[in-house]
Amino acid sequence: MEYSDETLLPVWRANLLVLTQEVGAATRLARMMTFSESYLKLMLTGQRDFSEEFVRGVEAVTGLPAGWMDALHDIHDVPDNARAAIDNEAPQARFRGTAHPVRKKVVLRPPEPIFGQTAPKKYDDETKDAEAHRKQAYLRKVRDLAAQEVRRFERHLTHPPVDIGALRTKVEDVMGVVDLDENVHADLAGRLEQIEKHRHMLIRHVEKLHELLAGLGEND
Repeated sequence: MEYSDETLLPVWRANLLVLTQEVGAATRLARMMTFSESYLKLMLTGQRDFSEEFVRGVEAVTGLPAGWMDALHDIHDVPDNARAAIDNEAPQARFRGTAHPVRKKVVLRPPEPIFGQTAPKKYDDETKDAEAHRKQAYLRKVRDLAAQEVRRFERHLTHPPVDIGALRTKVEDVMGVVDLDENVHADLAGRLEQIEKHRHMLIRHVEKLHELLAGLGEND
C-alpha cells in the first residue's frame, strides 16, 4: 500500500521517537493528540503508517515550529517549549484530524491499442520509474532508521553513564594506597589507558559508519 507522503515517513517516525524518548512521553503525547497510547506505539514501531495531517498536528499541539518534523533531529534539537508541553502534558492546540495516510491518486492506464498497432511504451517506462522510486524510498527509509540508531550509539559513547575521568581517578587512588607489585601496577595503568584509547577509536568508527550510511542512495 502506497501513500503520497511515503518518502518523509521514516523522518517523521524518527522524530516521533526523539520526542517520546523520555519515560512516559509516549503516553502523554498520545493523550495530547487524543489518540490511544497503543495506537501511537504502533506508529513508533513502524506497524502503522500515518499522514502529514497527523505530523502537522504534532507540531501544533506541542508548539514545534512548522516543518520541524520534516528534517531529522536528535533530542538536543527539541525546543524547550515543546519539551515542556510534553513533560507537562499541556497541548498548545487541539488536534481534530486523522492519522490515516492519504492514498496516492490512481494513475489510469492508457487505452488498449487497436488491433495491429504497436502498444505505446510510455506506460512501461512510467511503471519502471515508479518501481525505481519505491526502491529508492525504501532504501532511504531503512538508511535513515539505521543512521538514527548509529547516532544514538554515538551519544552513549560520547556521554557514557560512568565518567571515565572519575573512574581513572578512583582506580589510581587505589593504586596509590596499596603496595603493588610492579607488574600489577603496570597492568592496571595499561588497562586504564587502553579503555580510553579504544573508546576514542570506537567513536571514530561510529562517526565514519554514520558518514557512510548518510551517503547511501544519494547519487542514484
